[in-house]
Amino acid sequence: MTATIQSPRSGKDGGKPGAGLIAPKYRRSGASKGNFEMAAWLFMRLSGVVLVVLIFGHLFVNLLVGEGIHAIDFGFVAGKWADPFWQFWDLAMLWLAMLHGTNGVRTIINDYAEKDSTRFWLKIVLYAATTVIIILGTLVIFTFNPCPVDVNGVPLPGGFCPAA
Repeated sequence: MTATIQSPRSGKDGGKPGAGLIAPKYRRSGASKGNFEMAAWLFMRLSGVVLVVLIFGHLFVNLLVGEGIHAIDFGFVAGKWADPFWQFWDLAMLWLAMLHGTNGVRTIINDYAEKDSTRFWLKIVLYAATTVIIILGTLVIFTFNPCPVDVNGVPLPGGFCPAA
């Protein structure tokens, strides 16, 4: 005697997979998203490899070269960001890390948020937070001034620059 066990995702109604397992109000539309998910998957792999190089380069320069961790202070960052190479290195690290993380959290939201409205609002919050952090981080990197001056052009007290 042979028993046939139905696939758990086949649904009891024999319709589309999973039809009998998910309440009708929580079912997602079957609309195709084109190649976006494939591009997002590929981006995660490529950005992960690039991030490994960027992060290990960052750690090597900051922790092993020179005096190591004892040299890291405001002046170290000011000196590093005086060079456009390090500005773009840190910018690439910021952008890739934020976009990589955002794409990962977007995938988690898609997997676990059942309602379309919940998924929509979680993604709005995620994208807004990502946008704010990327904009602020970019502004900090490119507008960083280790020698701030007042409206008269006089260096502010307590700075790292010699008094004029």
